[in-house]
Amino acid sequence: MTTEDAPEIITDVPPTTNGDAVKEAEAAPTPVNGKTETLDLPTSAADGLIQKPFGKPLDISKPEAVQTLTADQQSKYDDVLKAVSAWTTVPNKSEKNSPTEPITDSERMWLTRECLLRYLRATKWHVSEAQDRLLHTLTWRREYGIEKLTPDYISIENETGKQVILGYDIHGRPCLYLIPSKQNTEKSERQIQHLVFMLERVIDLMGPGQETLALIVNFNETKSGQNATIGQAKQTVSILQNHYPERLGRSLIINVPFLIWGFFKIITPFIDPTTRQKLKFNEDLAKHVPPSQLLKSSGGEVDFTYDHSIYWPALNKLAEQRRETYHERWVKGGKLVGEFENYLKGEDVPSLSQTVASA
Repeated sequence: MTTEDAPEIITDVPPTTNGDAVKEAEAAPTPVNGKTETLDLPTSAADGLIQKPFGKPLDISKPEAVQTLTADQQSKYDDVLKAVSAWTTVPNKSEKNSPTEPITDSERMWLTRECLLRYLRATKWHVSEAQDRLLHTLTWRREYGIEKLTPDYISIENETGKQVILGYDIHGRPCLYLIPSKQNTEKSERQIQHLVFMLERVIDLMGPGQETLALIVNFNETKSGQNATIGQAKQTVSILQNHYPERLGRSLIINVPFLIWGFFKIITPFIDPTTRQKLKFNEDLAKHVPPSQLLKSSGGEVDFTYDHSIYWPALNKLAEQRRETYHERWVKGGKLVGEFENYLKGEDVPSLSQTVASA
């Protein structure tokens, strides 16, 4: 999911108490349209039979430390921020000379400080290339129809629980499970849209100080025809690397049968070297995910039974609450391009406008 192997980097902004902020934000009910709504979410295997997403990481799960920007990196970030802040229109399609329309508030909100830095890292700090890729992704999000991928439209793809967002790894990354043996639909574009939809929900669930996810792929009991085709795999890799750079923290792949090894050998050339280093095959997942938030089927302690009528509404309501809070804070902060994601996620830190004012 990246073309860059530089360390995770962050500029000089107000300090964050990542773990405590996550605990406080997750423990408190989230205001929705002026009301407080709770979802009665579990926290660990000790809560018995699990049928909803976990509400927060364990207290011991802390995001990895990040580094301060160098003077040169800060200068390049400032150049990108100035350029994208001046955008007034975005092409509707990727084809040459495509008609454009005014940039929307949701697109401006997407252009956070951390988003710009992710694209700079993915392009080895090449300013013009980062700008081009950011605009290309905004165009792709319009053309692909990200905001039109609703829970109702995607629902049929997840009726068997073949993709599940559940628990957090040792670094507080939300875990996205892919379970090919539960495939329930014929090959179609909606299968790819399903993965994109779930990636967007994983991002919704990332707490302060967290930008990456843990991907867990369990091939146990997978039969011929249930795995993605080579074409689907190449399309997925392209989407992830081009439009979700720097989002993969770890990819944990277990119970890999002989035929799947051949599949990975075919698609590996399409995966950039840095992402390849994040792929871990047949390792003990308890070393990466606390057992009390890891599925029993993957070597953990969580007794999880997928019931679509319970899990799907809970996941989407939780994500909806996070997005509403995120948007409310963006508006409160002045609707600025380059806003701090930690502020938007509810951490008690100044907004961009407050930081500029105090400076």
